[in-house]
Amino acid sequence: MPQTLEGKKIAILATDGVERVELEGPRDALADAGADIELLSLEDGDFRGFDHLDESATFTAQRRVADADPADYDGLVIPGGVANGDFLRADEGAVRFVAAVAAQRTPIAAICHAPWILIDAGVASGRKLTSWSSLQTDLQNAGATWVDEEVVVDDGLVTSRKPDDIPAFSARTIEQFAARGEAS
Repeated sequence: MPQTLEGKKIAILATDGVERVELEGPRDALADAGADIELLSLEDGDFRGFDHLDESATFTAQRRVADADPADYDGLVIPGGVANGDFLRADEGAVRFVAAVAAQRTPIAAICHAPWILIDAGVASGRKLTSWSSLQTDLQNAGATWVDEEVVVDDGLVTSRKPDDIPAFSARTIEQFAARGEAS
């Protein structure tokens, strides 16, 4: 049975250097499932997406993350990209937002280099997750159990490694977001 996200508001948090397919793939899957999506960034206006190291797309933020209320969202997606991941984790407002989303037990989905911000937000410790392989040591040093798997779900936290994992990542993300608010 297909899962619906009708009536669910999902935030996608990204900035310059985001891996284009890691934003567009999950975004399109969420929209197809009926989600209302809001694109958050560090600043108002446009930011640049990349295909690895080549600039490829422009995205427009609908709201600055510093102005967003974590309670307004039923899920958070954080796409990867080396620069995106690094810029997000260095921004106090983005880190506070991710920590607040996690504290209210809202599902979070992070792919590739996005789990870096999970470290800074205090979300990685004690969790089983995956990422781009170069983050393995960082995540282990932060207290996470790192595994090399296509997609990992740990109590509402969905992680994946790379663009090839997007179909599985998107499916498990939709599953977790659809379950939010349902009785346990």
